[in-house]
Amino acid sequence: MPVASKNPQVIDIPVVHDKRGNLCVVEGNSAIPFNIKRVFYLCDIPGGSKRGGHAHKKLQQFIIAVNGSFEVNVQGKDFKETYVLNRSNFGLYVPPKHWCQLKNFSSGAVCLVLASEHYDESDYIRNFKEFKNAYI
Repeated sequence: MPVASKNPQVIDIPVVHDKRGNLCVVEGNSAIPFNIKRVFYLCDIPGGSKRGGHAHKKLQQFIIAVNGSFEVNVQGKDFKETYVLNRSNFGLYVPPKHWCQLKNFSSGAVCLVLASEHYDESDYIRNFKEFKNAYI
């Protein structure tokens, strides 16, 4: 099992290869370093749109491009990186206290997000200045 890191990291997803197609398996506390409590996906994203644009106080995320591609900009204390997600056999682990924005979605892109917590609006930091003051 991958260990939760204080910085984002790309994690390979186990793949079962078969002549009928591949099966990618993501299990909480196995392929990713947390138990999965919520799953959501982004699809039909208009060209030029950005998603995310917030941080979480305690929620952890694992982001997968199940179709197409997109960029994930992540910023935290002493950390700033852009990741291109374009394959379904790896994903990006994003720990708490990191500002995250998704952009440059290809046509037909589908972004799957596995989350460590149920939705809780009080866990979100939606103002970048507030985020910087608290965590950077």
